[in-house]
Amino acid sequence: MSLHDPFDPNLRTTACNCGHHDSQTEHDADLHETEKLNSRVLQSTVMRALFPQDAERRRFLSAVGASTAWAAISSLIPFGTLEAMAQEKGSLEKKDLKIGFIPITCASPLLMADPLGFYKKQGLNVTMVKTAGWALIRDKVQNREYDASHMLAPMPIAMSMGIGSNPMPLNVATIQNTNGQAITLHVKHKDKRDPKMWKGFKFAVPFEFSMHNFLLRYYVAEHGLDPDKDIQIRVVPPPEMVANLRAGNLDGYLSPDPFNQRAVYDEVGFLHLLSRDLWDGHPCCSFGVPTDFIQQNPNTFAALYRAILTAAAMARDPKNRPLMAEVLSPANYLNQPKTVLEQVLSGKFADGLGNVQNVPNRVDFDPFPWYSMAVWILSQMKRWGYIKGEVRYQDIAEKVYLLTDARKRMAEIGMTPPKADSQKFKVMGKEFDYTKPDAYINSFAIKRT
Repeated sequence: MSLHDPFDPNLRTTACNCGHHDSQTEHDADLHETEKLNSRVLQSTVMRALFPQDAERRRFLSAVGASTAWAAISSLIPFGTLEAMAQEKGSLEKKDLKIGFIPITCASPLLMADPLGFYKKQGLNVTMVKTAGWALIRDKVQNREYDASHMLAPMPIAMSMGIGSNPMPLNVATIQNTNGQAITLHVKHKDKRDPKMWKGFKFAVPFEFSMHNFLLRYYVAEHGLDPDKDIQIRVVPPPEMVANLRAGNLDGYLSPDPFNQRAVYDEVGFLHLLSRDLWDGHPCCSFGVPTDFIQQNPNTFAALYRAILTAAAMARDPKNRPLMAEVLSPANYLNQPKTVLEQVLSGKFADGLGNVQNVPNRVDFDPFPWYSMAVWILSQMKRWGYIKGEVRYQDIAEKVYLLTDARKRMAEIGMTPPKADSQKFKVMGKEFDYTKPDAYINSFAIKRT
């Protein structure tokens, strides 16, 4: 890595997301000062418009006092509204955008923002581009063919660090969905529910840098299997997983929906375990944006952010799930039978074992990008040898995940963001303390470090 690479674990820096400050605290303080300056400039401009002559303006201020003058003018002029307009409604630097997506239910907020007109309401002309696989998503973002993209939660972290590809600083604007995955096994393995019986099994995950890979590794390792020695893990694009299961090329997969439910629908697989049963509330996919795009197009990014968060708020409401299944089922979006999407989105589904389960939070669309999510991802990247040496977990999390922006944009549309930056959680009953990731890694018997 370059000496000046902000993601070099050996470079001790606490730079902020914009890259122009030594810390996120300094960034936020500077932003606050900028907002105060904007306010003073706006008020001064109005005062000059009311009193064009300098002498006249000075006499007025001298007679009533500056604070009284501002109070009187503010009672007539909505400075708060004008400041918001000045800060948030600047002209869009770029209106025509291309956004990549993989046809899975995780992309629902990005996709629903299109037919529901949320992009257009923000003045954007967005083209959603269906893409074959995650490696292609990565390449098209790096080649600037896409302005931003639906990504797996670990991808922006890995790409920013230059792991698995050339380094390209990216930011996570929102988590696209939480939960929404499952371990699906071939129907011939109904008598092999104990993972200890899976030695020699061939599994698929959608990408190396995916929650699917890390959760599958975690699960089998907790049952005493070495994921690099006792099973095979292959990368298969999600739309190809069911066909490979049917052909006998796979014994199972940990996949995003709807391909778990589609395997049940086609009677070639059954749901062994929902990923929410491993870690309830885990991230699956995110919305990744190149850092330089944000810096060069701040108004466009703000508009895009608002549109996607509005869609996420809509997607979180259970009463909207039938509409989502209807809208997303056609070929230009997810290309799935409506009943498959209804089962995934409603959480009332056939499991392929003769049961109908009711799990309302099988998938959710909470957009908040907790730093602790990023730290857990980094811990697993180190555990399995994707990262070597010292890892500055919190610094990387703060560089990639846009928590401050998320809070601001969520509040703008009436959502209530969490007050905390991180939270403790349990994975398979074991608590993850985000302040002690190395101790967490060292507590596992099976690891590569």
